[in-house]
Amino acid sequence: MTKRGSMWQPRWMSVLSILKAVALGGCAGANTVTPETPKAPNPDHLQVELSPISGDVDRPRRHFRIRNPVKLSPREAQGIYEIVKNALEVGYQRAGHPVAQAYLTWRRYNTAPYSSVTHGNHYLNNYANDTASAYRHFEDAGTMPVGSVIAKDSFSVTQSKAIVLGPLFIMEKMPSGFNYVSGDWKYTLIQPDGTVFGETQGANAERVEYCIACHLAAGQKDHLYFIPEDYRVTR
Repeated sequence: MTKRGSMWQPRWMSVLSILKAVALGGCAGANTVTPETPKAPNPDHLQVELSPISGDVDRPRRHFRIRNPVKLSPREAQGIYEIVKNALEVGYQRAGHPVAQAYLTWRRYNTAPYSSVTHGNHYLNNYANDTASAYRHFEDAGTMPVGSVIAKDSFSVTQSKAIVLGPLFIMEKMPSGFNYVSGDWKYTLIQPDGTVFGETQGANAERVEYCIACHLAAGQKDHLYFIPEDYRVTR
């Protein structure tokens, strides 16, 4: 993506070309998305955008937010996720990051995408690798072992019925001594076009410092926040 003022220019055609290969549900009504009736996408009636980046790009204070998004029911959110999941996967994989290549084969710990204000008003899905299997215990998970990885893909829907493809948020537990302040977690943020926005102790590390600061408040839970109770997989 190319920087333009305080925004990053979205790659419209590449995203639309991906979605044309996916069976989509229709968008209807001013404030709802109804994916129950699959049909071929109509580019004249469907907008697809990449999550915008604005404000202080080099040292942000929080995740970049979608303003006034549509509120989706669990069924609607899951339907939209089925629409965009392939596009998210293809976009993230452009980064060449091993987590982007693998996370959809891992266990998902939420029953439907859930809204997260702290993650920019996007709907999230929480995946964890086998090493992080204790994540299923949520607040009782304890300290995750080295090699644990949690990945959260994301999307949103605007009031104009545009589907916004969001970032992939990654937490990876590193060996002791990696970063005392972060609890040895490495944070990586991959944009939906495959751009690696920042990585702890890697390229543009200052861009994900706010992740460390936010998760520091959960230090007694190994710096982890958990899925809302109504959305948790319980078996």
